[in-house]
Amino acid sequence: MNLEQEDKIVSQWHKYNVPVKVKKLDSRAIIPKYHTEGAAAFDMHAIVDEGQIIRVEPHSQKNLPTGLAMAIPMGYELRVSPRSGQAFKYQISIRNSPGIVDADYIGEIMVCFVNNSDQVFIINPGDRICQVKLSMAPRAVFEEVDELEKTERGENGFGSTGT
Repeated sequence: MNLEQEDKIVSQWHKYNVPVKVKKLDSRAIIPKYHTEGAAAFDMHAIVDEGQIIRVEPHSQKNLPTGLAMAIPMGYELRVSPRSGQAFKYQISIRNSPGIVDADYIGEIMVCFVNNSDQVFIINPGDRICQVKLSMAPRAVFEEVDELEKTERGENGFGSTGT
């Protein structure tokens, strides 16, 4: 790949970047970052004092502060989800996954962290606790109708397409 081709790819990639203002509400807060070039989500951290830990007891939840507030542009949302490695290895999740942070919310982002395992889960300073994705959030325009168009599936609900 030559330099001109590289420049074209970089300029196309940058057009998808959306500025998000981040305010530290606590000096211990860690500004999020993407960990790989192709990552769709960035990681966030809980506030944990140096030399301390946070214990999340088995089958319990803990609301974790991130020490960060963000100005999310109108037309976007943040989706807060569990980190896949924590979910797979330790049965850790986010209670309301995905948690939604609306564009008009400018308070501290909190994470409702849940331990579904039989073991205590320890969070150390600097540990990542969730992944967050900036997503477009179009608004629905509702139109009341008397009938909906028929579909192949129709009104068949849970489990109707197989297990």
